[in-house]
Amino acid sequence: MIGVIGLGYVGLPLVESFCLSGSGTVIGFDIDPEKISRLEAGESYIAQIAPEQIAAMHRTGRWTPTSDMDRLADADAIIICVPTPLTEHRDPDLRYIESTADQIGQRLRPGQLVILESTTYPFTTRQVVLPRLERGALLHDRDFLLAYSPEREDPGRDRDVMRNVPKLVGGLSDAARRAASAVYRRAFERVIEVSSAEVAEAAKLLENIYRSVNIALINEMKLVLMRMGIDIWEVVDAASTKPFGFSRFEPGPGLGGHCVPIDPFYLSWKAREFGLSTRFIELAGEINHSMPDFVIQRLTFGLNEQHRSVNGSKVLIIGLAYKPNVDDVRESPSVVLIEKLNDLGAKVDYHDPHVPRTRPMRRHNLHMESVALSPEGLAGYDAVLIATHHAAVDWEMIAAHSRLIVDTRGVIRKLGDVRARVVNA
Repeated sequence: MIGVIGLGYVGLPLVESFCLSGSGTVIGFDIDPEKISRLEAGESYIAQIAPEQIAAMHRTGRWTPTSDMDRLADADAIIICVPTPLTEHRDPDLRYIESTADQIGQRLRPGQLVILESTTYPFTTRQVVLPRLERGALLHDRDFLLAYSPEREDPGRDRDVMRNVPKLVGGLSDAARRAASAVYRRAFERVIEVSSAEVAEAAKLLENIYRSVNIALINEMKLVLMRMGIDIWEVVDAASTKPFGFSRFEPGPGLGGHCVPIDPFYLSWKAREFGLSTRFIELAGEINHSMPDFVIQRLTFGLNEQHRSVNGSKVLIIGLAYKPNVDDVRESPSVVLIEKLNDLGAKVDYHDPHVPRTRPMRRHNLHMESVALSPEGLAGYDAVLIATHHAAVDWEMIAAHSRLIVDTRGVIRKLGDVRARVVNA
């Protein structure tokens, strides 16, 4: 039996993979009673897992959602998929890992395997999780096993494609590595073993730091090329024709998602323990985190041209999710833009076909609902700010009926007849 703790964007898809692969029974643990109630009723709260998939899982008779942590003792393998956010000072916040490890440690029995999937800095599995599991009489590699396997979820990507993504596994011992690999081979096409948990932890950070650094590069190129009057999106299209030595990244209003905006700071924090400064990584973070301010500067410029100020203007944000065609708003730059515009006195609405209303987040609670798009409604806004390029949005309607468009995604340039004043950002 497999237990998965944390039924969010990582844990719930993982439960589905194990359940539908026919690899034994699965228990899904979450402390949020609303999530458990919805899952028991056959509902889903994540767009990438449709209600039909939850129903299919129930039909197998091989899975149970629960908030009863005492059932951890029933699982032979326990996989931890809890959040790893940052504090207000951008230091790692491991409280969810720590509390989960404590919960497991209180119920740990001989023969169990524990796997951490939450993204974190190297040595977390060994220095944070292991001591909490060994507080009782049980010892690692004698009574239980501990391993690390980084999640590689990509919200919005086809589930069958995701099952073919290689799964990295590193253990605190050879036995732990082999046991964790055997568990994942039940649900994943390819499992790659590495020499230690630390290698697996660092590999996950490298994957996301790679994206952060390259996105920062393209965002900085955007700032320079816009000043020169050169279309950054045409430049990216042109460079992408090279079949080697170039990977496509696109500019935007900032970084979103749980991993890329956060993970680089985990490594930077840990590096200071070893007397090192990760200047390159931190610079990329500064550039990416400054992009919402640049977008507001461009919005201010566009409004000034129409003899209006931000204060008192009506602004419509298109897209609350951090990436196209998903409902995931974690660390979304749209949320930051809304809060900054509110602080400046603007009257802000949003439209997102995938996010009908906002939900409380760790640091934000907007209390907003998505507004419908209509020609009359668009004409009533002083500016429309494109933050996310969802395929389901009627871009031609926006282009035809908006007064001012601030485009952070290069969407409008692909259209023909555009009546609005367009400011790239």
